[in-house]
Amino acid sequence: MTPGISRRAGVLAVAVGTGVLVPLVAAATPAAAATPTVTCTSARAGLAAKLRQDITAALAGRRGTVAVGLYDRSTGTTCTLRAGSAYDSASVVKVTVLAALLWDAKKSNRYLTDRETTLAKAMITKSDNAATSTLWRQLGMTKINGFLTSAGMTQTKPGANGYWGLTQITVTDEQKLLKLITARNAVLSDRARAYILKLMGQVVPSQRWGTPYGVPSGVTVAVKNGWLQRSTNGWRVHSVGAFKGGGHDYVMTVLTHGNSTMNYGIATIQAVAKVIHRDLAAS
Repeated sequence: MTPGISRRAGVLAVAVGTGVLVPLVAAATPAAAATPTVTCTSARAGLAAKLRQDITAALAGRRGTVAVGLYDRSTGTTCTLRAGSAYDSASVVKVTVLAALLWDAKKSNRYLTDRETTLAKAMITKSDNAATSTLWRQLGMTKINGFLTSAGMTQTKPGANGYWGLTQITVTDEQKLLKLITARNAVLSDRARAYILKLMGQVVPSQRWGTPYGVPSGVTVAVKNGWLQRSTNGWRVHSVGAFKGGGHDYVMTVLTHGNSTMNYGIATIQAVAKVIHRDLAAS
C-alpha cells in the first residue's frame, strides 16, 4: 500500500505526521469518462502510426480509465491519451517531492543534509511513506507550489492537509517533470537531475514493474510507481519512467484508475509499455 494511505478494517485512511491514520472521506474528481483516441506524432516515418495502432490495441478490452504519455527526444516522437485528465497521484508524487527539495536547496545554494539524503533514498527506492511525509511537511505548501510554478506543472494540485498521496496529477505534468529530469534546464541543476535519476534507477526489484516492462537490453531504466485503493474508482495504479539507450532517449507516463485489483492495473500498464519499447527499438 502506498501514498501515505493504508487500509485497516476495511476503512481507507491516510497516514499523517506521526503515523496517525485519518479516514478518507473526500473522493477525487474522476478522470473524463469520454473515450478519446491515442494521438501520436513523430519525425520518423511510420512510427507515429505504428505506435498509435499498437497502444490502442494494447488497451482494447481493458477495463478502467487509462492515460498515456510518451516523448522520445531522439525521434521527435510524442504520444498522448487523456493527457489532461486528473488522477490521485499515489506514490508517483514522490518524484515531485524530491525535485522540489532539490530545487529549494539550489535556491539556497546548499547541498542536501545527510538526513535529507537518507529520507530521499528511502522515499524513492523503497517508496517509504513516513520519509515522504517528513519531507512534505519540511517543504510546506509554499515551496511545493513554488516548484510546481517554476516547473510549469500548472495542472498538478497538491493534496490538502498532508495527504500527499491525493495530489492531483496529469500525464501532461508528469511528462513535463520527466523532461526536466532528463535534459539540462534552468529549474533543476545537472547534479540534481543526476541524483533523481540515480535513485529512480535503484528502486527495489519488487517495485520495478510498470513502464520498464519489455525494455530492450542495454537501455537504462529509471522508474517510480504508485498504487492506491479507494472506495471510488477502485485501484489507482501508475508508473512513470525514463529510458535511454539503443538510439533512443524517452520518457513514459501511464496513469490508471478503475482497476479491480492492483495486478490488473499493472498488467494494463505493462501491455502499453511493452509495445512502446518494441516499436521504438524497431524504429
